Amino acid sequence: GPKAQAKMAAARPTVSVWSPESDDAPVSTLPLPDVFTAPIRTDVVQFVSTCLAKNKRQPYAVSRKAGHQTSAESWGTGRAVARIPRVGGGGTGRCGQGAFGNMCRSGRMFGPTKVWRKWHKNVNVNQKRYAVVSALAATAVPALVMARGHAIAEVPEVPLVLDDAVTATAKAADAAEILSKFGADDDVDRCKESKKIRRGKGKMRNRRYTMRRGPLIIYDDKDTIEQAFRNLPGVELCHVERLNLLQLAPGGHVGRFCIWTKGAFAKLDAVFGTATEASTMKKGFRMPRNVMANADLARLINSDEIQSVVRPAKSGINKVARKKNPLKHKGAMLKLNPYALAARKAEAEHQARNKAAREATKEARRANKAGRKAFYEKMVAEGDVIF
Repeated sequence: GPKAQAKMAAARPTVSVWSPESDDAPVSTLPLPDVFTAPIRTDVVQFVSTCLAKNKRQPYAVSRKAGHQTSAESWGTGRAVARIPRVGGGGTGRCGQGAFGNMCRSGRMFGPTKVWRKWHKNVNVNQKRYAVVSALAATAVPALVMARGHAIAEVPEVPLVLDDAVTATAKAADAAEILSKFGADDDVDRCKESKKIRRGKGKMRNRRYTMRRGPLIIYDDKDTIEQAFRNLPGVELCHVERLNLLQLAPGGHVGRFCIWTKGAFAKLDAVFGTATEASTMKKGFRMPRNVMANADLARLINSDEIQSVVRPAKSGINKVARKKNPLKHKGAMLKLNPYALAARKAEAEHQARNKAAREATKEARRANKAGRKAFYEKMVAEGDVIF
């Protein structure tokens, strides 16, 4: 319930705040905002990311007249050729060629594309907010950040929170030095080395290069931080009140490496709300909760609290008698028909008598055949009889 949630919130960990001017020790701490304990729903993030990415598309279509800019008519039947429209005229190889159809050379395509295709996707506001919250929660899990490809081996802490003095940085050189101090320059170098010329036609269409995504710097007070960091390879910036899912989870893949200013980090509870309070900036939005507070199901089932109230395991096994076919099992048949044994015995005796009678008949036939054969041989030996 809410009380349990509040108790959890009171015991949540703290995050160190680092200053570019100080030594290796953090200057202060902040409580971890509740948004980082939200459920990480990659399925919601991927769905919303795919839909939102479609909203930057521009319409394209083939010309309405493409493939039909010739005077072609079918020759009709009776000329032993297909009834496809054919180019008229003479004196050139083009005359008599099939036209218009999608199977014809220089014909139109099948289903010509139109500019009134449904290009954009509308996504529910609460669904978009859920996706942003999930993507934010994933940025606090070092394993997910590293799995996304970010080089954070030298970063002292994830999430990385810097003092508000960083917003006054005005030069790119100073910005690079700050990132280097906190081990984030490895990720910038990774992006710099990944810059390649795009494959395909896109290189002619104002998107000549591809590059990996680097750190996302999230600020509260703009000042000069944008001018300082925006020219570093792979680095992007975003205001804490305008967090963008396409930046937090590029390609629908959660775990973007985020660098926060102290003011932006402290403002997250107001922007997204907590476990007990609704958001003050997003009307009607409450933080999504995990279905299970403790995902270790085996530990829950084997706990003393659960085992003390469940009934003991059954030791005896109730065997269910298997149904037997009385036509194949004598015992099953005797239960149904006690006379079956006597009937079977009488039938066996009857078959035995019949068999003995058949054998006696066969012996008599054999003896009769032998007598006939002996008579015939005797008659042949005596020769012809003359009267």
